[in-house]
Amino acid sequence: MNLIDLYDLFIHHPAITIDSRNCPMGSIFFALKGERFDGNRYAGQALAAGCAYAVIDNPEYEEGERTILVDNVLKTLQQLAHHHRKILGIPVIGITGTNGKTTTKELLAAVLSTKFNTLYTEGNLNNQIGVPLTLLRLNHDHEMAVIEMGASHPGDIKELVDIVHPNYGIITNVGRAHLEGFGSFDGVIRTKGELYDYLRHAKGKIFINRENPYLQPIAKGIEQITYGYDDQAFASGQVVSSAPFLVFNWKQQGKIHTVETHLIGAYNLDNVLAAVAVGRYFKIPAERISRAIAAYEPTNHRSQLMRTEANVLIIDAYNANPSSMKVALDNFIALPEGPKAVILGDMKELGPDSEALHREVARQIRTAGFDRVFLCGEEFARAGEPFDTFPSTEALMEELRQHPLKGYHVLIKGSHGMGLERIVELL
Repeated sequence: MNLIDLYDLFIHHPAITIDSRNCPMGSIFFALKGERFDGNRYAGQALAAGCAYAVIDNPEYEEGERTILVDNVLKTLQQLAHHHRKILGIPVIGITGTNGKTTTKELLAAVLSTKFNTLYTEGNLNNQIGVPLTLLRLNHDHEMAVIEMGASHPGDIKELVDIVHPNYGIITNVGRAHLEGFGSFDGVIRTKGELYDYLRHAKGKIFINRENPYLQPIAKGIEQITYGYDDQAFASGQVVSSAPFLVFNWKQQGKIHTVETHLIGAYNLDNVLAAVAVGRYFKIPAERISRAIAAYEPTNHRSQLMRTEANVLIIDAYNANPSSMKVALDNFIALPEGPKAVILGDMKELGPDSEALHREVARQIRTAGFDRVFLCGEEFARAGEPFDTFPSTEALMEELRQHPLKGYHVLIKGSHGMGLERIVELL
């Protein structure tokens, strides 16, 4: 079946599923393959569960007219999403970056939704599967879309922008993350810059932090809408306080707007200013912009503050890399409250530089003088600092069961693979 005929089926059956255990009646099942599974094997199950059609790429699993045989199911899903995006033609903002892209995406969506029917990436569906699934949720009622794009290897962003065809772009920042895949920090910059490369060719526009020394050199030749910390930026603002929640000012036509957020840390200023810039560019009233940012509350263990009977927790356990670890620790050091405990898990996918980068973090902790320090994982164990170190999250959990913490402000941060969110119930 060619793409046009498949798209005609999609118009009549617009619900897409890739999970044979979740088959809305009349949906289309895409039989994706992974390292440990072959979706083709579940095509019959999906049809029996309510799917109208199943898209497969193995002829052994054909079951009559309701199975659609293609060369590659993933590529077909991506082509279908790209075609759908072109047919609807609404403005799309693409977001990538080392840190803050999910928070920025949600802030943009909150601001834009005060004026436009806005589709945006749910959760962390920002890869070669999640992005097309998000685009296929677009319908004729939507007026804007905000699409998050993640990367761990060179070429990842290029592949995604070729599907998304964004009109606008934001790179939140670049830092030392996924070095195993990128090979170097320069590899990170080049890969994130693939978003700029597309927009330069497509005559699109970017929202950019005018003070970022890594982004400005790769942004030449693209129309810029700037945000930053001085009046030269299209959207400018400053931190008022961050103890622990960020309070910031931003200025429009000489009037200062003060916003009290639910975001922890001064490092979130860039994220909120990006949302201000987008709101201003799309002519959303200042009061709506401020209210939307003030109302946004982070979820999924991203800089969440939680008060338990025993402690006050800052939970930032969704992801970690050297740059996000440093700013989280800097912010925690600056908090006036105490006593303070830090629970840190290994930073994953840093390649041959991993040991040195973990040592850097350990040195920062040593100079900070925290009251208690718990390090979790093999990489931190090799850092050689005299802290309580545990080989696994399970071992740390057992320690906290035996010797509970009480009366502390606690920062919990580590890569998602460490599963540090499991210790929250013990604190």
